[in-house]
Amino acid sequence: MAKKKTAYVCNDCGSEHAKWQGQCTDCGAWNTLQEFVVSSSKTPSRDASYAGYAGAAGSQGIQRLADVDLAEVPRISSGMLEFDRVLGGGLVPGSAILIGGHPGAGKSTLLLQTMCMLAGNMPALYVTGEESLQQVAMRAKRLGLPTDQLNMLSETSVERLINTLQQHQPKIVVIDSIQVMHVEGVESAPGSVSQVRESAAALTRYAKQTNTVLFLVGHVTKDGTLAGPKVLEHMIDCSIMLEGSGDSRFRTLRGIKNRFGAINELGVFAMLDSGLKEVKNPSSIFLSRSEEPAAGSVVMVIWEGTRPLLVEIQALVDDSHFGHPKRVAVGLDQNRMNLLLAALHRHGGVHLGDQDVYINVVGGVKVGETAADLALLLSALSSFRNQPLPQELIVFGEVGLSGEIRPVPSGQERIKEAAKHGFTRAIVPKANVPRQAIPGMTIIGVDKLQEAINAV
Repeated sequence: MAKKKTAYVCNDCGSEHAKWQGQCTDCGAWNTLQEFVVSSSKTPSRDASYAGYAGAAGSQGIQRLADVDLAEVPRISSGMLEFDRVLGGGLVPGSAILIGGHPGAGKSTLLLQTMCMLAGNMPALYVTGEESLQQVAMRAKRLGLPTDQLNMLSETSVERLINTLQQHQPKIVVIDSIQVMHVEGVESAPGSVSQVRESAAALTRYAKQTNTVLFLVGHVTKDGTLAGPKVLEHMIDCSIMLEGSGDSRFRTLRGIKNRFGAINELGVFAMLDSGLKEVKNPSSIFLSRSEEPAAGSVVMVIWEGTRPLLVEIQALVDDSHFGHPKRVAVGLDQNRMNLLLAALHRHGGVHLGDQDVYINVVGGVKVGETAADLALLLSALSSFRNQPLPQELIVFGEVGLSGEIRPVPSGQERIKEAAKHGFTRAIVPKANVPRQAIPGMTIIGVDKLQEAINAV
């Protein structure tokens, strides 16, 4: 009996190794190699229609860039404006979309709602491998969705699934989930590195050659990243994450990768008894503040994808009762916070070295841009002095290590968005002050950290 050949694949980058080792030599990650069995059978000959990875039928050979047809492919609306926003304007025929999230976040609910709405206009197929057809039907009945047009299939074999797709030719397909699909030529168990990679490659190839919109549902690991090899994110066109805690009825849909639109786009949904309902004005849910002014609270304007978003940042500065003061940041980069606190001491004359500093972005929003620097420092200063900031005040701006206030992109759009929500005062970088005055808004432009401290 022939000995089985084994290989080791890195979960992060997908590179193969002949033997196990603690560190991947390609990406440098530790303890990410997993063993799988290489099929001993000869590789089956591929059909001519599968020549090339994403090849369209009938290759036209080499073309000049100026001769490429620029006819825009019409997008398909999902029926939800927030969903279309994250996707870059709608569904693109022939695109592969990977949607991930923690268990219970609402991935299957969102896709089932979308498919039931689209099934009335075009052929749609929902493939379930984790749940039975009865379970999916019960969820659709509980949500009150139209079920007379959507086709369902329970299948985990990629070969049989592709044969079914070739017969019925649906325009939109949902695979729930990619971790349960398996290819017959690969001997490892479903969910392993090789199975996820080969299954996604075969389904993505079919979608691109037939102009079919493909949704792949993916699980996440304990640290919140998508399970499976990292190469899976390179195969697909769009990667989105549905996030939300179990104690909150709000869910955020964020774009991680998008070949047809802006990344880091944010869509907000509310989980109700009737399913996920889009929130068209997300700033309203993040600004549910108390009527009484509180020290350490200030509103900042961040930029998510293609629109501004108003969120509240809270700070708590208290005497440290231990030898090493604590620094905790939720929703912000903690290392960035330490840099800003050092700049506040050096250029603002406020020493917080013996204080515990806690920073929180209300609503579970994760802020990654530097426009939140000035709001972070002013909220910490407000809590340290126990002096509440005006509730009609909004703040944004980047703080440099030399104490300068740097401008941020789309400054005027941020100020106009704050004025729409009733804010009447703003502390912003001097370069972001609009040339024309905004009615009802007093704008204070600063270019030094000390000027911002004096302005409050």
